[in-house]
Amino acid sequence: MKVRRWILLGLWVLSLIAISFYGGVVSYGFFFGVTLLPVISLIYLFCVYTRFKIYQETEKRNMVCGQPMPYFFVLQNEDYFAYTGVSVRMHSAFSYVEEFQDNMEYELLPGDRSTYETRLICKYRGEYGIGVKEVILTDFFRLFKLRHTVSGQIKAVVFPKIVQLSRLASIGDLPMLTQRDALGSTEQDILVKDYAEGDSLKQIHWKATARERKLKVRTMTGKENQDISIFCDTRRYNDEMKEYLPLENKILEAFLAVGFFFAGRDMEFTAYYGQNGLIRAQVEGINEFDGFYHKVSEIVFDKEENPQDVMVQVMEQGILWNSRIVFCILHELYPAVMDIIERLTAGGVIVVVYLITNQDPMDYVKQGNARKRIVVIPVEAGLEGRL
Repeated sequence: MKVRRWILLGLWVLSLIAISFYGGVVSYGFFFGVTLLPVISLIYLFCVYTRFKIYQETEKRNMVCGQPMPYFFVLQNEDYFAYTGVSVRMHSAFSYVEEFQDNMEYELLPGDRSTYETRLICKYRGEYGIGVKEVILTDFFRLFKLRHTVSGQIKAVVFPKIVQLSRLASIGDLPMLTQRDALGSTEQDILVKDYAEGDSLKQIHWKATARERKLKVRTMTGKENQDISIFCDTRRYNDEMKEYLPLENKILEAFLAVGFFFAGRDMEFTAYYGQNGLIRAQVEGINEFDGFYHKVSEIVFDKEENPQDVMVQVMEQGILWNSRIVFCILHELYPAVMDIIERLTAGGVIVVVYLITNQDPMDYVKQGNARKRIVVIPVEAGLEGRL
């Protein structure tokens, strides 16, 4: 395009020299033709800009991260002159359109329409624009371009996806932690009593029932262990959307993946996170996971949120001391949080820290030990085989 402009400028200079030294009808005709050419191109572009129509739609505005959604857009020429050099630019930072060539140009004759049906995929959880962002209009002589911002842009609300893990690699050497019966155990002082209405069926003592030929249930003289706790960092670490959106998406993916791993095995866990105060969510099995998923989807990350303060609040309630294992999903290893983790591990609690960061993992892994396990997960990495 720049070359064409330089050529046009050169021709205009030559025409100016011609009328200055030679004159005549041909020289003046050449001069006025070259002079009016860019003016006509700009008028044409202005007409196309004001009259151009584009329509786009998705099946739903609420989407799930990574799940393809039917999408189409239509370019429409409702005028009596042709549109040439029409290019479409998509929102590409946080979503992409399958089988779409971003540099493709369309030419629309009067009354023509071009329909493009495909699927759109959102890469991150959040709320942002998707689909066609702008249209680039070029004149016949390819001298100028105008950017036509689409007025009816689609804004999608994207929910985090659930990554279904076959195993947790971080506790693969601790088989008792993935067994439902072991996680449902309590301290060892166990007595039995006759079954009464309202008693949990999980507490039936089958050997005593068979021996006495009537239902007997366990009674606990010790305190029941809570077993699994999951703590999630909900602080916003950057003002730029392109920086904080992938990070927050991966944090929630890990949060849901760990929760779903245990809920899918009907193993109870309790989750903790900050939302201008401590939020506690207890999930007893897969039937309660849907409610937990919606709570996690509504989490708002905030720069004022302090994971250290939230962790201290959890510790003040004394809950984590009753856990057999604690999972912490963090972006930074805060000194106060690490101090709490050291106290927990000294008290016999196993702590697994999932650190979502793109920094060198070896600097963090060296800080781990048998009871304090630090797993570094890059922001754009998959979770299978890492968690």
